Order: sequence, then C-alpha cells, then structure tokens
Amino acid sequence: MNEMKVITKRFDLINPLSIEDYIKYEGYKNLKKALKMSRIKIIEEVEASYLRGRGGAGFPTHIKMMGLAKEKKLPKYIICNADEGEPGNFKDRAILEKDPFSVIEGMTIVAYATGATKGIIYIRGEYIDAIKIMKNCIKEATKMNLLGDSILGEEFNFSVEVRSGAGSYVCGEEFALIESIEGKPGRTRIKPPFPTEKGVFNQPTMISNVETYANIPYIVEITGKEFRKIGTPSSCGTKLISLSGNVNKPGVYEVPFGVTIRSVIEELGEGIVEGRNIKMVQLGGSCGPIIPEYMLDMIIDFERFEEFESKTASGAIIVIDERFDLFFILKKTILFFEHESCGKCVPCREGHAQLLNIIEKFINRTASAKDLDSLESLARVMHQTSLCGLGQSSPTAIISTIRFFRDEFLDRIDHPVSL
Repeated sequence: MNEMKVITKRFDLINPLSIEDYIKYEGYKNLKKALKMSRIKIIEEVEASYLRGRGGAGFPTHIKMMGLAKEKKLPKYIICNADEGEPGNFKDRAILEKDPFSVIEGMTIVAYATGATKGIIYIRGEYIDAIKIMKNCIKEATKMNLLGDSILGEEFNFSVEVRSGAGSYVCGEEFALIESIEGKPGRTRIKPPFPTEKGVFNQPTMISNVETYANIPYIVEITGKEFRKIGTPSSCGTKLISLSGNVNKPGVYEVPFGVTIRSVIEELGEGIVEGRNIKMVQLGGSCGPIIPEYMLDMIIDFERFEEFESKTASGAIIVIDERFDLFFILKKTILFFEHESCGKCVPCREGHAQLLNIIEKFINRTASAKDLDSLESLARVMHQTSLCGLGQSSPTAIISTIRFFRDEFLDRIDHPVSL
C-alpha cells in the first residue's frame, strides 16, 4: 500500500522556514483563489467536502465556520489547537515542523470566510522547535503581506500569534485551552455557550486542529465535490496516522480513509518487531479503545469507530505485542489520566483513584466478580458524567478491554495466586 500524500506532499521537499520554498511548491495559490471567491462560497465548498475535525472528535468543520460567520460581535478569533498532548499522537508536530505555512494559509482562508481578524496557534510547551518555526513563519508571512493588514491588497486583515501551554493534557480540550490563553488555570467550562458564541475573551471563536486547517487550501484547490470522492461516505479525504509501538517502522503516514488498520501496520509499518504476534492495538492514543488482533481488518472511518463510545479518529495506532500484560497497560493509562486531571469535577477527580484501586486488585489477583462489576460501572459513570473529554474518554481503555478481553479479567478472578 502506498501513501496518498496530500497534506504531506511538501514534507522533506521544502525548507519549512522558507516562505519562498512554500510558494515555489504551490503555496498560497489557494489563498489567492479564495480571496476572489465570496465568503459563503468558501464555506459551501467546505460543506461539500464534508471535512470533519482531525483532532479526534470528528465534528463537521463547515458547521463551526458557519456558526462563526453568523456572529456579529467583533473581533472574531481563529484558534489552531496544536496542544497535541495525547500519548501516541505526533502527526500535528510533523505538520508544524515540516509544512508550517500550510496551517497558516488554511487559518487565513477560514478567517476570510468567517470574518475573523485574529488568530492564535496554541502549541504545547514541549514542542520547542515547532514554536520557533511557527513564530518565524508568521513573521515571514507578514513581511510578504500574507498576514496583517489589507492582505494581498484586499479589504481583509488577519494577524496571528503563537501561545504555548505548560504541558497540561487537559488544555487540549477547547474550553480549557481558552482558559489557558486568557491566563487562567486550564480547566474546562460548563457549556453551552459554545466557542463560536463566547470563546476566548468572550468573543466569537472557532477552534480546530492543525490537520484540519491544513486540509482547507486543498479543498479550495480541487473543490469540495472532488475532495469528497476521497475516502468513505462518512469520512472524506486523507488521514495522518501516528503509528508507534512494537512495529518495525513507526512514523507518520498519510492514507485515505477506508484503508484497514492491518494494512497500515503490516505494509507501512512493515510488521511487528522480530516477527512477534500482536496482542492488542490501542486506537487514538491513551484515551482510545484497546482492540484485539482479530479486529485489525476494520477500516479507518469515523462512523466505524463510533461503536467504541469514543472519538478515536485522531489517528494514533499503538501496536502492543504478546510480551505485554493487559493490566500493566491499563494501570499506566489510568495513572497518566489521574495525574493530568484538573480536579474540577468529582467523577474525574475521584474516579481515577478508584479505578486504580480496582486495577491493582486484578494485578495482584485479589479481585472478585464484584470488583469487575464495579470497575465497569465506575468507568461508564465517568464516561457519561465527567465535564470534559479527559474524564469522558480516559475510561475507554477499560470499557473496551472488558468487552474484548473479558476472559483475562475472569482469569484473574478465577485463578488467584497461592501464597
């Protein structure tokens, strides 16, 4: 299987710091095209493309754009969420470091279509190189009149700045991200209102992922109708996959929606290290479901992933071979989320500690059937009642493994270790 390079077509061909290189490889031609289109026409093209958010949730991008365009309060903000804190995800970092101007161009087109004048790229603090690159690119684009006032001679002003977090996982959630930008602790807000109504500094705001914005110039170039021909009916276009774990060739790969997980692992990742057997695969990062080997022929598709009660289309595939114990993986996952919880809501704050207590019983083989019932019940309560995506998605690994690896839980109950 070969990659379908759309977003990654300029990777390793250009100097990411050079706007001249970007322009040489057809950069900014789609911004020029967009500025000759009506604002509503751009939104209609995005609607026709059925572009869905690439950060994981898969929300239709045109709905956010239309919501922001309808707001009258000024100024309006465009925020690029580059707080890629999910373990197992690193595709946004690749875009920021290898083709940063594509993100700026995409944001600028969206700003023009929605009437926004201010942009913020919120990058996780650990991405030091990406922060430096994006700051340089903003300066270069401003010098070339591709950012700033009267862009390319049109009555359109749009400026962009970089903000960074301090490593908090929860700041990847849109309201916690907004709080962080405003100088407050990164904790979510109760919603509604949603960001397109009251976002950063209580102004209308659109927040989307790095990869989402990088798709916008391509949609303007080929039209939404043509873009929709790529992928599947519910998931159009290509998807960047962060492949990691026990594979021979980990990395970032771009594939059309609709290819199987197995083909990514075996053909692009060149199979498992030392020919070992796959025991399980985690999709979407630590917040995603863990599935058994027999499910790897499942296609990569938003609709297909929805059965896991979690939005797993951020694109991470973590391959775990037969050497690793299921409960070791679950403990590490829950420890991570317990540490990253902001503590605002009770289900998340208290729930992770209780999940860890029960998982320890399974590790020590002292769990009872009642503990298994409690583990599943608590995980589902957290999923349904936590305020933000952290508490809602962190139990997904537990919920999925109880479903697909139930025998391993029962084995720990039925066969205690003799002392």
